[in-house]
Amino acid sequence: MILTKGVYYIGDLCYVMHNEWDDVCDLTLGDQYPNEGQFRLPDGRQFAIFHTAYGDGEYFDGQGRSYSVDSGTLGCIKVDNLTEEVDENLGNVVEMPHDFYCYSDGKTIRFGHVEIPTGD
Repeated sequence: MILTKGVYYIGDLCYVMHNEWDDVCDLTLGDQYPNEGQFRLPDGRQFAIFHTAYGDGEYFDGQGRSYSVDSGTLGCIKVDNLTEEVDENLGNVVEMPHDFYCYSDGKTIRFGHVEIPTGD
C-alpha cells in the first residue's frame, strides 16, 4: 500500500488518536483476527496500521529511535491529520519526501525508509 509524501507520526496510534480510536477499532477488528494495512476514517483521513510480532513493549527502528506500544500495533498517519498533540517520547515524527510503501512481513514493519523490527 502507498501513502503520499508528507510529515507523519509513526508509532502506536492509540497515543495520538484518542478521539478516533473507536473508529480505528471498528475498521481493524476482524472476525477472527484483527485486520491490518491501510485504512480510511469516515472523514477521509488515511492511516496504516500493523501488528507487532510480540504485542506491547518498546521497539527500535534502524536509526535507534524508540517506539512504545500499548495496543499491540504500530501505525502512521500524517501529522496534519491529527487532532491531538504528538508526544515524541512515545513515537516519532518523520518526513517522507516521496510517496511510500507501508507493509509488514509479520516480524518487521516498514513505513517507507523507516524499518522497525518487532520479532526475531
